[in-house]
Amino acid sequence: MTVRDALAASSLEPREARILLAAATGFSQSAVIAFPERSLSADSAARFADFAARRRQGEPVAYILGAQEFYGLRFSVTPAVLIPRPETELLVELALARDFASAVDLGTGCGCIALAIKHERPAARVVGVEASAAALEVARRNAVRLGLSVDWRHGRWCEPLADEQHDLIVANPPYIAAGDPHLAALGYEPAAALVSGADGLDAVRAIAAQAPAHLAAGAWLLIEHGIGQEAAVCALLHEVGLREVQTWPDLARTPRVSGGRR
Repeated sequence: MTVRDALAASSLEPREARILLAAATGFSQSAVIAFPERSLSADSAARFADFAARRRQGEPVAYILGAQEFYGLRFSVTPAVLIPRPETELLVELALARDFASAVDLGTGCGCIALAIKHERPAARVVGVEASAAALEVARRNAVRLGLSVDWRHGRWCEPLADEQHDLIVANPPYIAAGDPHLAALGYEPAAALVSGADGLDAVRAIAAQAPAHLAAGAWLLIEHGIGQEAAVCALLHEVGLREVQTWPDLARTPRVSGGRR
């Protein structure tokens, strides 16, 4: 079987098919494109057929490969963690636009936000908080592989912070409403990292209530949220006394992150 034959037989979207074939064979993606007549070994063909079957059943490419790129870094991912999204890079950019000696990432998942911040600000103290022990183990493994030191804490939102105060708190919490029709396409990802009550804002409410006590004077709280939630999130930040409350759009011009300052 040739590269061309395998791609055609996969019935996958061409870009995804090339990514999976490259992973199955060890070829580069450019080689997959440049040498369509290249023959595949039996092992490579079987591995790609398995990858393609899993993808046709709806399993995300990132879980099939066990990895996802985020902010220029490669992260291991498993079904215990949410797959990092490109739009979440805005949260990292907004964090890095601020001065801080210590930062906290609430609901760290695979650790991509905390580790991206630490990679760019190696002198800063970065804390990653996660309620799922399985997810926290993925984050720890990513930190070791990347050679980055983050203070990992097991617990829900600000509970593991005790009486500490920090210069910056960021969060990409679950923000999809229970029963949202979009959840059908996200069945492989952990529901606890996606769904947050009837209106999708339960986690944001908890963070808004807890975080101000852990913000140093002048420190920022930045929260990623879903489409159409910016007004509600900003109202919650106003209610807890934060100032300079505002919303920032992602590259698709969708209001994506809201925040305020103590």
